Amino acid sequence: MQVKGQSSAADRMEVNQAKQEHLLALKVMRLTKPTLFTNMPVTCEDRDLPGDLFVRLMKDDPSTVKGAETLILGEMLTLPQNFGNIFLGETFSSYISVHNDSSQVVKDILVKADLQTSSQRLNLSASNSAVSELKPECCIDDVIHHEVKEIGTHILVCAVSYTTQTGEKLYFRKFFKFQVLKPLDVKTKFYNAETDEVFLEAQIQNITTSPMFMEKVSLEPSMMYNVTELNSVSSDDESESTFGKMSYLQPLDTRQYLYCLKPKPEFAEKAGVIKGVTVIGKLDIVWKTNLGERGRLQTSQLQRMAPGYGDVRLSLELIPDTVSLEEPFDITCKITNCSERTMDLELEMCNTRSVHWCGVSGRQLGKLSPNASLSIPLKLLSSVQGLQSISGLRLTDTFLKRTYEYDDIAQVCVVCPYTSPES
Repeated sequence: MQVKGQSSAADRMEVNQAKQEHLLALKVMRLTKPTLFTNMPVTCEDRDLPGDLFVRLMKDDPSTVKGAETLILGEMLTLPQNFGNIFLGETFSSYISVHNDSSQVVKDILVKADLQTSSQRLNLSASNSAVSELKPECCIDDVIHHEVKEIGTHILVCAVSYTTQTGEKLYFRKFFKFQVLKPLDVKTKFYNAETDEVFLEAQIQNITTSPMFMEKVSLEPSMMYNVTELNSVSSDDESESTFGKMSYLQPLDTRQYLYCLKPKPEFAEKAGVIKGVTVIGKLDIVWKTNLGERGRLQTSQLQRMAPGYGDVRLSLELIPDTVSLEEPFDITCKITNCSERTMDLELEMCNTRSVHWCGVSGRQLGKLSPNASLSIPLKLLSSVQGLQSISGLRLTDTFLKRTYEYDDIAQVCVVCPYTSPES
C-alpha cells in the first residue's frame, strides 16, 4: 500500500509540471499581402419587379467602386483568412511575438526559430543573443524571412527559454507545419542543327490557381556556349515580345520559350571537345503574383547528349538558298577529324540524277590531324527544278581503307531563270 501511495504522488507531480502555465505566450503569424475584395453584383432590368433596388443597394455598398458598381473587384483589401499556399521560389515571411502575460519580470529570454526541411535544418532567427529582461505586458517581436528552395513538408520550430524571478529556468517550443507546393511545370527539348548550334525549347506551365506576371525568363549558358533569345520580334529598331506587352500566364496555361546556343570559338574549333553529355546552362525564371509578390526559380543544370559524328564530320559553311537551273553554284564544305589519330583523306564526288559535281573527283586532301578542320570550296549544278538534295560526297581514309558516305547534306531550291513569274 505504501509503494502504491508513493507512485501516486509521483504521478501527481508529473501532471502538475505538465499543466504548469508558462509566464510567456508565443504567437506566430505568417505575413502575406492582402487581396482585393470581390463581390458578386446582382443586376436586373428596370422593367423587372425589383426595379432599381439592386442598383441602389450596390451604390450604397462601401466595397464597390463608385461609378463602376458592377465590377467584381472592389477598392477595399481583404486580410488573409487562412495560412494560404506557399510555393517554391517564394519568400516565406513570419511574425514571431513573445508576450509576458504574467505580473513579474522575466529574465534571459532567448527566442529561436528554426526551419526543418526534408534535407536540412535552418536557423532563421535575426539574433541569437538573449534579452536581459522582459517586463509585464511587454513583448519581443521578430520578423523572419526565408526564400523557399525545397518542395514538400516544412516545419517551423519556435523555441523560447527564460528564467523566472526565483531563478528557475523554463523552456517550451511550438511546431508549425506547412507544405511547399510546386508553382511551375518546366519541360525542355533540345534540337541539334546541322551546324554546331543547339536550339532549346522550354515549356513553362502555371500550375497554381492564380495568374502570374512573367517578369523574366532567361537562360544562363555554361562556359562553352553563347546564347541568343528568340522570344522577340524586331521591327523599326524596336524589339517586341512575341507574347505581347502584358506578359501574363493564366492558371494551367503553357508558354514556350526558344533559345539558340552556339559554341564559343575556342570550343567550336575543337570538335572533339563537345562529345557525350554536355552542360547547356540553367533557366532563371522570375514572376510576380497577387499584389506584386515576387517568386524566383532556377532549374538545375540542363544537359544534353551531343550527337555522334563518327571519325569524320562533314558540315556546310556556305550554301545558297536558291540557284538557277543548269547554272553552276558554289558551296563550302568543312571536314573535321573527330578521331584521335591523323587521317589521310581522299575526296570522291558522285553525281546523282539531279545534281552534278564540277571538278576533279578522287583528289587527295592530305593529312588531317586530330580535332583539326579543313574547308573545301566545291562547285556543282542541278539539272532538275524544285527542291533538290545535295548528295554523293565520299571521303576515304587511305590508311584504313575506310570510306565515309555523305548523302542528303543539304537542300537547295532550283528555279528556271527563263520562266516568267506571270506564266
